[in-house]
Amino acid sequence: MVVRCADWAEPVRSRAREVLAEILDAGTAVALAPMILRVADRYRGGHALGLLDGVLRRAPRERLAPLLVSGDRAVRRYAYRMAVEEGSLSPVELARAAAGDDDAVIQGRCAEAAGAHAEVLEILLGGRNPQARSAGVTALRRLGRPERAVDFLADRSALVRACARYVVRQHGIDPLPWYRARCADPAVEPGAVIGLAECGERADAPLLWTLLEHPAPGVRARAVAGLRTLDVTDVRRLRPLLDDPAPGVVGEATLALLPSARELPAQWLLSRLDAGRPRWERVSAWRLLDAHGDVVRLRAAVPLLGDADVRLRAWAEHAVRRVARREPRALRSAEIAALLDRAGAVKRGKALPGGGVGLGRGGCTLDAGGEGEYGVMRDAEPFSQ
Repeated sequence: MVVRCADWAEPVRSRAREVLAEILDAGTAVALAPMILRVADRYRGGHALGLLDGVLRRAPRERLAPLLVSGDRAVRRYAYRMAVEEGSLSPVELARAAAGDDDAVIQGRCAEAAGAHAEVLEILLGGRNPQARSAGVTALRRLGRPERAVDFLADRSALVRACARYVVRQHGIDPLPWYRARCADPAVEPGAVIGLAECGERADAPLLWTLLEHPAPGVRARAVAGLRTLDVTDVRRLRPLLDDPAPGVVGEATLALLPSARELPAQWLLSRLDAGRPRWERVSAWRLLDAHGDVVRLRAAVPLLGDADVRLRAWAEHAVRRVARREPRALRSAEIAALLDRAGAVKRGKALPGGGVGLGRGGCTLDAGGEGEYGVMRDAEPFSQ
């Protein structure tokens, strides 16, 4: 009946709506809610949702409880929206939902509805997700407790840090000296490091440079991110961080070096694609090589066409496809033409200089447009792992 309520034929649609209105009650509404919410997205599908809405708003509060803990995210969103509108949940219940639910929409809606009640403050501030903590920190301003907001200036979430800075500034406290003092402390938290960059200035860069040698990987990573935020980049000083043992540090160093990638030796980066290196180093090398331009990108891509790493192989295939489609054969340089020929050889299973192998289970295949000439790429059959 729910499906037929959105039927294309008006007589079927009308009769189905009559029947659904007769059988839909508080019990069936809970069971049919997932189906009704999906059909509501269809053309003429809103009628069943209106019936559901009317029944649940008239039902006792306990009837809504199963929907609040449903494994269906759309159902939970609908139920919490209705609970907030109807005022059927207490501030404590809303705060617990904001702190415990894994859906960002529900977190935000419940955190906002919980308000600045003192009894929910600790629940929000102790929430696992940024939505709950940011709501709790913002409530500190209305409750006149800015000193508590200082504890969240180094939170791991940028949203929470921004709310904490707002609260302390509203009470005449400048967060910048606090950040500078924390970053000079050997026990500095990663959130304080990036927080300094978020509200600091380029004059604070020397303090961040010193933290690149900090023993904590999180601090080193946030220091690199902070230098990038302040637009302070030194290729010579950041390059060694590409060999850092922590993947997060290598990732942040890669992002910082991308605008200056052409200053890094292409041959050195190509050597970092070796299959024996850690995956994060290979991904870093690919991203930096990709910023060098077509020729260097192809030099990196062709050996990866038969790589065991699915993601790297897919990036390489896309790079080859992009150059082949953009560069007409008559306008290709000798090196690009030779590299595309090698890509075609991979498709045909020929051995490549340097140890390349055939595509095997790759996500794309290469169609040769002629002997020794790279043609176009087409999607291959999906493979299972």
